[in-house]
Amino acid sequence: MMKTSLLALSCLATFGLAFPAEQQQHADRTLAKRAPVTVTAPAPDATYVGLSIAQVDQFQAIPFVQPPVGQLRFQRPQPLTNQSLGTVRADGWIGPTCPQNLISTDFAQGLPQAALGVLLQTPLFQHVAGVSEDCLQLNIYRPAGIDSSAKLPVLFWMHGGGFTMGFTMPEEGVPFVNDAINKGKPIIFVAVNYRVGAWGFLGGKEVAAAGVGNLGLLDQRVGMQWVADNIEAFGGDPDKVTIMGESAGAISVFDHIVAYDGDHRGKNGKPLFRGGVMNSGSIVPADPLACPKAQHVYDTIVERTGCEGHADTLQCLRDVDLQTLLEASTYLPTFLGYDSIALSFMPRPDGELMTKSPEFLLKEGKFARVPVIIGDEEDEGTLWSQFQGNLTTKADVAEYLNLKFFHHATREQMNEYVNTYQNIIEDGSPYRTGTAWNWYPQYKRVAAILGDLAFTLSRRYFLHERRAIAPELKSWSYLSSYWEGLPVLGSVHGGDIIRIMWGVPYDFATDTMRQYYLSFVTYGDPNVNNPKPNWPRWETSNKMLNVHAAFQAEVTDDFRTDSYKWIAEHVPELTM
Repeated sequence: MMKTSLLALSCLATFGLAFPAEQQQHADRTLAKRAPVTVTAPAPDATYVGLSIAQVDQFQAIPFVQPPVGQLRFQRPQPLTNQSLGTVRADGWIGPTCPQNLISTDFAQGLPQAALGVLLQTPLFQHVAGVSEDCLQLNIYRPAGIDSSAKLPVLFWMHGGGFTMGFTMPEEGVPFVNDAINKGKPIIFVAVNYRVGAWGFLGGKEVAAAGVGNLGLLDQRVGMQWVADNIEAFGGDPDKVTIMGESAGAISVFDHIVAYDGDHRGKNGKPLFRGGVMNSGSIVPADPLACPKAQHVYDTIVERTGCEGHADTLQCLRDVDLQTLLEASTYLPTFLGYDSIALSFMPRPDGELMTKSPEFLLKEGKFARVPVIIGDEEDEGTLWSQFQGNLTTKADVAEYLNLKFFHHATREQMNEYVNTYQNIIEDGSPYRTGTAWNWYPQYKRVAAILGDLAFTLSRRYFLHERRAIAPELKSWSYLSSYWEGLPVLGSVHGGDIIRIMWGVPYDFATDTMRQYYLSFVTYGDPNVNNPKPNWPRWETSNKMLNVHAAFQAEVTDDFRTDSYKWIAEHVPELTM
């Protein structure tokens, strides 16, 4: 029961489903007078009616593109064509949720998960959850009462969810904006919805031929352009935008840094962002859009929707009803299952937005020259290692990685890599717990490996390669240990969303990281106008900030050196 509860808590954070933060402040806002507030923005011309509650003005569910419904399904985001939208009611609770690939309905993935997956994709649940393809909207949170003269810096937030799930949340930006006001560094917080799963990250040769890959990334990009065009009317400065995300959102930040070979300018020729924050995610080496794995996913959906044999299967997928497509897509594995983070849907090179696998773009210097903050939870891999209890030996682990993740590597190479995690006392996650919490014979080793490959050591690789190309660029890195001691999971993936974004609990870690983030968003440097100790730049010190619940320290970024060396020497074999 404890394992289930802890896993559920972390999943809530990872998917973008979190709990209202700073509960007393939340109660105060609930009791505060709810007053309408209006803003007129230029592109397209519209008057947005939001709500002012206590210190924060909120504008919820603002449309930024045409709804991707009907024949706009599996199409690039289309700009709003109306010369005027008139009055837009942005004073509701929250907008629709994009269709989600929550849990696989394939019973081969396990009876409990599949049964739950079947329940979650029923029309009744989808209705209650507010699922709709008309979901491309964004939310804006700002200090109450400001106007277009305020010119505040902007934090553009992209949620996580493994590119298969996740959405914006009610009052998502309120805790951050409240704290920003109280700390004397006011900002505007923008949260964007984007298409996920099959709707946002479908691959296959048919998708590649039609030029409609990576639609979720394109949604985010168009959201940034909307901010560039309109945020000044809300009191923001379009020249001071920082993009930030967690998990898939953090990977998205990196992908936008290398998108269009590093050209991050908008339609007016100005940069869409001036800095990036990556919480738990950066490089994910990826095979092209029409690779065999992506084609298998596409073919599976075509078969299960009844589109097999049609002359234009992609057009057939546009024509099928939402429920049929939902049932077909949720049959595929999700990260809450044995396949873990060997994702069915993910960003892939498409020849345009992403011209090559992202690690090659990094090595070739094709990336935006912006400062970054990047870091990880100490035990990133525990969340993804709950379902592989049949792995009892190191050889089993190597076979699993070869079968599910890395088809370009040999079994011998996988054996070499797994053997760099010599014992679970030193190399097992959750770390610094000896032999405790080894849920199944290889649990702590699997957790360490998946965490390093997808998050912790791939982060180090990003920083090393970035420094080699552009040593003048500023970067700061961190390792979060504030959930240390949490049974089985430790400082788990997604834990920063609960603690830092929502402030539950509001403690030393919350205050510390928000101070650094707010200084970075405001000044481009986490140390400026900040009472906290100096955070050393990674590229000059190889030092990371290590934050615990009640204190902070510095650690040298040289742990698990043998594992890192193997990864750095075999990146071409690690595409998925």
